[in-house]
Amino acid sequence: MTGQTVWLGIGFLGQVLFSARFVIQWQTSERMRRSAVPHAFWLFSLAGGVTLLASALWRGDPVFVLGQGLGLFVYLRNLMLMSRHRQTVAA
Repeated sequence: MTGQTVWLGIGFLGQVLFSARFVIQWQTSERMRRSAVPHAFWLFSLAGGVTLLASALWRGDPVFVLGQGLGLFVYLRNLMLMSRHRQTVAA
């Protein structure tokens, strides 16, 4: 297997992870009968974003790098806020 094939696989894996977050969000909303964004949405956003960023860096695509890189801050911040909220509720 060539390096290019490996990175193509990493790119596809990132896209699958990134897309799966919408399925998770939709299923959660249907189950709750209201719009909801579960913790797993942000985890899949982060995992997909990191994987896609790695692929974009390998490809040398500055537009893709910027888009994925900036999104990672949003995903991490939401996970931090959710964690802080859970700690406050538990206390």
